[in-house]
Amino acid sequence: MGNPLKQALAANEMQIGLWLNLGDASAAEIAGQAGYDWCLIDGEHGPYNPTAILGQLRALAAFNAEPVVRVPIGEDWVIKQVMDLGVRSLLIPMVDTPEQAAHLVRATRYAPDGHRGLGAAVARASGYGADTGYVARANDEVCLLVQAETRAALENLDAIAATEGVDAVFIGPADLSADMGHRGNPGHPEVRAAIADGVARIRAAGKAAGIIHYDTADFAYYRDLGITFLGTGADASLLRAAMQANVAAAREALDG
Repeated sequence: MGNPLKQALAANEMQIGLWLNLGDASAAEIAGQAGYDWCLIDGEHGPYNPTAILGQLRALAAFNAEPVVRVPIGEDWVIKQVMDLGVRSLLIPMVDTPEQAAHLVRATRYAPDGHRGLGAAVARASGYGADTGYVARANDEVCLLVQAETRAALENLDAIAATEGVDAVFIGPADLSADMGHRGNPGHPEVRAAIADGVARIRAAGKAAGIIHYDTADFAYYRDLGITFLGTGADASLLRAAMQANVAAAREALDG
């Protein structure tokens, strides 16, 4: 069966998804119903602890959207906890060197390929021990995405992308633009040029490239650039925009 997100990215198939930042299982359930290829539980910037992540995973379990978890930091113990919850697709922020990337590959794999702690017998990942084949196939199902979001990461991008075991490199436009001196302006020409160059280098290494962008007018641009892991919005921002539009429409209708 395998990991459908990992397989699709390897086959160069576009995968669109949604950021989940509200920390609410009902929002995750609605997102799962919507038909996204993946939904990202944002443990870096959302109000998540392992219990909250577990609630989101259970809400998404009834749907085809692959749960991706962005951990707050690429520490072994954080990765271990999240993977034992049943997560097989991870996005790790602030990866600046190939050494970091290689360490993360090992942190997400059982020995002898890595050093992930072997506690699946009592974890949700194996159905609390009911899935006796989990340990044997777990390494093969890992989909590891690392974030390049600094000038240092771009300098090391060829080596990061070439790291065996990394499935995709995600360019973080917000932090990258800040590090380049254009904080709050990821659309600055220098940032866009750096992203375009970065995507080309990621693809040249044979890996999938990812980004998040909210403006539908640019989606085709990123597709043509070579992006296949495309975040198209976030639950928080979509809810805000829908509510603001609803209020504006109501006031227009009532004031007319």
